[in-house]
Amino acid sequence: MKVYTKTGDKGTTALFGGTRVPKHHIRIESYGTVDELNSFVGLLRDQDIDPRSKEILVHVQNKLFTVGAILATPPEKEIMKNGKERLNISKISEEEIELLEKEMDVMNESLPPMTHFVLPGGHPTVSHCHVARTVCRRAERLATHLHELEPTDERVIKYLNRLSDYLFVLARKLSLDLQADEVKWIPEKF
Repeated sequence: MKVYTKTGDKGTTALFGGTRVPKHHIRIESYGTVDELNSFVGLLRDQDIDPRSKEILVHVQNKLFTVGAILATPPEKEIMKNGKERLNISKISEEEIELLEKEMDVMNESLPPMTHFVLPGGHPTVSHCHVARTVCRRAERLATHLHELEPTDERVIKYLNRLSDYLFVLARKLSLDLQADEVKWIPEKF
């Protein structure tokens, strides 16, 4: 199978189900940003971090493929003519969201209380985590915009929201693990 098909040479691409749309369509922006997020999560996973975090990040990457597939399927194409669901994959469940919440709760037990916003950085691994977090927030913004135009599974939005929270807490945990300074943001007064 060839990677190149030449079908997108005129600036369009096919959604799951065959509908062609411009490559700048909000649906393409949504799942394209989830794909970008998945790459940044992979970069974070490739760092020297604890095994449990790596395990969770692999799980997250698998779920991000699910999120991408859901976002790539227009509502009118979710059900095929024979009545079967087009996406024959498990959806994002409340348990997936709860897993992220439980992981955050465990990490938070070892972290000092937050008294200020923190500046991203302090160590390259922590910075990778913050980049993943901000790309996740962008994916969430795009998914909510798409949802306003064409209803989407609301658990996708909830998952992206919780994932960005998870990545923030993970960045703090990694700062602690790596003995990196958390630089507090203290607004300057004029």
